[in-house]
Amino acid sequence: MIRKSQAPKTRRLNLSLACLVLILASLPVAAQVTSPAAQPSKVGKITGKVVNDKGQPLPNARVMIRAVGSMEATQTATTDQDGKFELNGLDRVSYHLNAWFSTYVPLSLDSDDFQPSTFRVGDSPTLVLTKGGVITGTVTDHTGEPLVGVRVRARMIRESNLPTWFYGQSERTTDDRGIYRLYGLPAGTYLVWAGGPTYNPGLDPFDTDVPTYAPSSTRDTATEITVRAGEETTNVDIRYRGEPGHIVSGTVNGPSGEQAMGAAYAVDLTSVGRAPWSSMSVVRMQEGRGFSFQGIDDGEYFVTARSMVANQEWAFSESKRIQVRGGDVTGIELVTQPLASVSARVVLEESKAPDCTDKERPLFSETLITSRQKETEATKRIPRFVWLERAGLNADAEGNVRLRNLTPGEYRFTAQFSGKYWYLHSMSLGSKTAKPVDAARNWTRIKSGDRISVLTITLAQGAASLRGKVALAEGETLPDRLFAYLVPAEREKVEDVLRYFAAPVTADGKIVLNNVAPGRYWIVAQPELTGNQLQLPDATETRSKLRRAAEAAKHEIEFKPCQNISDFRLPL
Repeated sequence: MIRKSQAPKTRRLNLSLACLVLILASLPVAAQVTSPAAQPSKVGKITGKVVNDKGQPLPNARVMIRAVGSMEATQTATTDQDGKFELNGLDRVSYHLNAWFSTYVPLSLDSDDFQPSTFRVGDSPTLVLTKGGVITGTVTDHTGEPLVGVRVRARMIRESNLPTWFYGQSERTTDDRGIYRLYGLPAGTYLVWAGGPTYNPGLDPFDTDVPTYAPSSTRDTATEITVRAGEETTNVDIRYRGEPGHIVSGTVNGPSGEQAMGAAYAVDLTSVGRAPWSSMSVVRMQEGRGFSFQGIDDGEYFVTARSMVANQEWAFSESKRIQVRGGDVTGIELVTQPLASVSARVVLEESKAPDCTDKERPLFSETLITSRQKETEATKRIPRFVWLERAGLNADAEGNVRLRNLTPGEYRFTAQFSGKYWYLHSMSLGSKTAKPVDAARNWTRIKSGDRISVLTITLAQGAASLRGKVALAEGETLPDRLFAYLVPAEREKVEDVLRYFAAPVTADGKIVLNNVAPGRYWIVAQPELTGNQLQLPDATETRSKLRRAAEAAKHEIEFKPCQNISDFRLPL
């Protein structure tokens, strides 16, 4: 969890620590093309502190900062006795922050906290960690003797307050007494198992066995283990079955039948209809096209291949669905195809309104452009490391950005930027010879190998803001998960999804709305409809329902260009 001292709302801690280690060498790093004259000087800093969930400082915690789109640490720092840290000499770009402290994990957040997990020069965040939970037990063989040196793993299968891409897996080896202890686990529901395939086949004597789930089960009959923050779950014992697993094997080729390009390729095996992250990978160098998984249990799986191509871009195969039923599955053929990319340009549209004179312009390098893929059955088969790319990329000093490695599907795009008096005016997709398409109102369909280069994102000057409070009548109380909504009152703006705004109402009734386009709106407070999904292209019915409720409430407000409204009172 992250708290920002100058903001009224907490901001989400990027929870990618566990998966970061696995994919550090896998994801491409975004290149920034800037001219020397336009490059921002390294004069900025970010200061903050690391605390536990009781607000107590955590000294000697390690903090890492990295530019959005890069997997390499820009800088690291260690907290002092007061839990404080300082990161200096930073460029004016968007950053992610992570904090580590032994046995601690990031604090889970309520799902209504949808603030961006990015930070800029001048921010003062508080990173909140909580003591992780523990699972411990003993692994024995069929005679009851301790089993020494077997890997035991726990994987989170259910936790609504963590991102869907969070890796959520821990691994330890049993000691000379057959005892294992998994610690530093986020609160949630887990499966625990011993043995089975590993990322380094052949190095573990148990990796060709089918995994044995606690207490002595298959995956389908495994006991689910509940973990609570700071608590120890004991006696999660496993009687090891030692059953040999099956083999899944095949070959990978490029689109013309050639061997997969790059120094290596990888194949991902993902369970169908089972827990999130129930997957494994096998990597092979150019010594051959073959891949092989051992120790596979009966079940249905997706098999997907990927390889690196030129310019740090990836190629993927379609996911093949296979069934393992009492025997090996061989002869699978996978063919990789290059993924797509979208080149975008951010442009600024200045206002002539007198109140907007001399307002600070947003920096292109602090503008974060993100692609969001529409979730379908097909997207569930995508290996999870690809989703980290959805964290977005900073534009360069001229406002250009290229979003790479987009898997086939439908996309929408978002922009986060600095500048109090600016708002997202439009996103258009088109060319000089074609009529532009509203990329905010419509999903953008992308196919393998597409090179889309005409996405224009326009930021306009003149944004207004609102500070206020829900006015309660005598005897009224605030409902849970209350939101304040702005709905365009001008008929010609009804179909403009960028004119719909939502902000959570705090526990003491406060409302904060920023970067609002000038114009007339209906304003209404009611329980959450869709959170940050209000601007989705296909949320037409949700917007219509909200509009009817807002019109019935009859609370209209008009924002002038660059106007700051304060002390606003909104009836419940």
